[in-house]
Amino acid sequence: QVQLVESGGGSVQAGRSLRLSCAASLSNGVIFGIGDMRWYRQVPGKERDMVATLTRAGDAEYGPSVKSRFAISRDDKKKTVYLQMNNLATEDRGVYICYIERLVSSREPLYDSWGQGTQVTVFS
Repeated sequence: QVQLVESGGGSVQAGRSLRLSCAASLSNGVIFGIGDMRWYRQVPGKERDMVATLTRAGDAEYGPSVKSRFAISRDDKKKTVYLQMNNLATEDRGVYICYIERLVSSREPLYDSWGQGTQVTVFS
């Protein structure tokens, strides 16, 4: 079973920055490769929004509200995806959740893996 562990969330003043991390690990197996990696944001009472996507080939896509302020990156050796969030605004608050589309390992391929999320609070 794959584990996605997010970190880096917190409470910051508007205009400041945070860097989120999501590390993938596999119990009873070795990870050989990871497909698309994404960050979503969940706010109570609203649908889960895609914040940023980064393909294995390095193509990035961002939600319209974060484009030019956020940057997604990945380190495949560390099996980790990052989200650099700059110039945070109060509307950026929520639980940020890591997602992996496909994971190739020494066991069977795994699809649609989700982390537990990390809370981001932005105050004015």
